Amino acid sequence: MSTRLLLLLVLLPGFAAAQTSDLRLPITLAADSTDYDGKSSMMMFHGLRLSQGTTNIEADEGRASKIDFEDSVWHFTGNVVIDVEAGHIESESAELRFTDTQLRFAIIEGSPATFELRRPGSEETTYAQAGKLKYDLTAGIVEFSDDAIITEGGNQISSSFLMYNITEQRINAQSSADGGEKVKITVIPEAVAKPEVTEEENP
Repeated sequence: MSTRLLLLLVLLPGFAAAQTSDLRLPITLAADSTDYDGKSSMMMFHGLRLSQGTTNIEADEGRASKIDFEDSVWHFTGNVVIDVEAGHIESESAELRFTDTQLRFAIIEGSPATFELRRPGSEETTYAQAGKLKYDLTAGIVEFSDDAIITEGGNQISSSFLMYNITEQRINAQSSADGGEKVKITVIPEAVAKPEVTEEENP
């Protein structure tokens, strides 16, 4: 695998660390309107904006059975935008599970969901997209599925399934089980020969 493509994997531990640190801070929740469904015991927020430290979440709609974050599951739908210190995520829906006021598990979906992760100390950005992302913060495992693509510096890896173990810094890429699309890696040489430029004589 290209070393440059592994930059995403280098960024992920910092991504997790920033979230863990932020989730010890106070949480601010604002919404254009709020409803309560007594039958399902769900709080519903429209035009939701949730922030905690450098983590900000916006969505057209958010639903949760509790808002104390001690043990709750949040469902976000419609133009979901998640900003953290290291990056930016856009998706159609997201499910976030909180325990002891810390984010433990996240499921993010889109067609596709897109991710932009910035390398610390550099303006270079790693781009990723997938139909679904499962992020187990407790286990330190991230799963990309449904046409996952990671691009950095023009180099790209694509697969139907990518799994990264943050603790062991190990990645596993698999082709589809039906024998369809294979794991594909595209590497663009850093040094590309430039066309020779000659000066034209003045008439």
